[in-house]
Amino acid sequence: MITLEMMPPLMFGGLVLAMLIGFPVAFTLAAVGLSFGFLAIHLGFFDLNFLQAIPGRIFGSVLANDLLLAIPFFTFMGAILERCGLAEDMLDSMGQLFGPIRGGLGYSVIIVGFILGAITGTVAAQVIAMAMISMPVMMRYGYNMRYITGVLAASGTITQLVPPSLVLIVLADQLGKSVGDMYLGAWGPSIFQVLLFAGYTFVLGLIKPGHLPPVPKEARTLTGWALWKKCLMGIIPSAVLIFVVLGTMMMGLATPTEAGAMGAVGAIVLAVIHHKNFTSNDRTILIVGVAAAGVGTIVAMLFTENLVFKLSFAATYLAVAWLCIRAAAIPDLRDLIKQGYETTMRITCMVTFILIGSTCFSVVFQGVSGGEWLEHLLTSLPGGVWGFLIFINIFIFFLAFFLDFFEIAFIILPMIAPIAQKILAPVVGPEAALIWFGVMLCVNMQTSFLHPPFGFALFYLRGVAPKEVKSSDIYWGAMPWIGLQAIMVLLVIAFPITVTGLLDKPVAVDLDKVKIEVPQIELPPLDFGQPKQ
Repeated sequence: MITLEMMPPLMFGGLVLAMLIGFPVAFTLAAVGLSFGFLAIHLGFFDLNFLQAIPGRIFGSVLANDLLLAIPFFTFMGAILERCGLAEDMLDSMGQLFGPIRGGLGYSVIIVGFILGAITGTVAAQVIAMAMISMPVMMRYGYNMRYITGVLAASGTITQLVPPSLVLIVLADQLGKSVGDMYLGAWGPSIFQVLLFAGYTFVLGLIKPGHLPPVPKEARTLTGWALWKKCLMGIIPSAVLIFVVLGTMMMGLATPTEAGAMGAVGAIVLAVIHHKNFTSNDRTILIVGVAAAGVGTIVAMLFTENLVFKLSFAATYLAVAWLCIRAAAIPDLRDLIKQGYETTMRITCMVTFILIGSTCFSVVFQGVSGGEWLEHLLTSLPGGVWGFLIFINIFIFFLAFFLDFFEIAFIILPMIAPIAQKILAPVVGPEAALIWFGVMLCVNMQTSFLHPPFGFALFYLRGVAPKEVKSSDIYWGAMPWIGLQAIMVLLVIAFPITVTGLLDKPVAVDLDKVKIEVPQIELPPLDFGQPKQ
């Protein structure tokens, strides 16, 4: 006889078994959830009316969730930027800038990976683009093959952590926190991770200088101002787009969905700027639009919104509209936008179906007291807070061998988030607890793209690497970088301030000391005048 206490572990075991069979995760979640739901009804743990919560939650929480509207916008932005030529220009200029330094090409890949991560948000695009551009160059100048494959795969996964990462949006939604706070919390670990990658490159260059040789002088075609100009032409537009997307969101001027929409339009504008058919007339219109935006911003800061402000931004909108029309008129860009729509549709549909499946599973899991079972399991771990964090991170690390970040976020997080809030609140405070926890898991889930033999970044790299690159070099090359990401997880656990340092500090109010004072108002004496005779 199956008891209520046996149902939660049986559901977990059934889910793992169904996933090992290889059936699509979204449908596996729904099938396991509904199967155990009907079994629970048969055994009398709840009645059929309980399952009405599933469509209610799907239509009331999942499909009506405004925050999830940001996912297609950011996906479209990444799909456009991955193919518009921005990566090529930045890698070429950065490679020549750092070329004289030992390991300079490695530094350029890490820095460009960080910048692209802040404007694309997609791992596949980043790994493929950087591998196709940088791998032949690094091989030509004698870089160690395992370092080449490792740095390309690892730098592509930086986009998982750098805002505006899709992972952070999903984590914010599942943890019930604001996207802006999740982005603020992720900046510290993302910068530390870049420094960690660069530090490994520096140390490797000292220990094994033959693995990371400098680029020969005759191969550096640009020098002086021409080189700096090319670098700035790649960095400045990217920085503007990053501010439009992230700056407006963190300043409270735009919601994540609005910022994503502006980023999608900005990606089209960047694609036009980097296209060979970008004419002098287009450049003039772009300069006028940028100047008008500057004038409008200054007017808004110094005065109230007046006619000059409205006319300035009207000119900016017209310039953006013209560049979007130009994108539609250029056949290459028109095909690029079509491909972006197709990629966005596929990813958005995948996310929606996983959400529906995970809702079916989680409702039934809660109905058979799965939440209480999981809370008892995790709170009874030895080591208190640190034992909980180490166990969860090891669990997520091994789970990432089989599931991608969407599946982990939608299946696991809703179950453990309330427990994490309760356990971690005494350490960093109730407001920052889930932000710390979410960013920590985001750093951890980066390794899912590098795990041999199922890491997607390794698959992408294998698909575009030349035939002379061995699969063993790709797998062994990823191992040191997985270790660096594991070190980053430990740093985030040991030093929560890396996440909470940029968050707003909660205002501590002692309710016992609050006093409400009513001011004493002295009224003038009443004058009723002289009585009438």
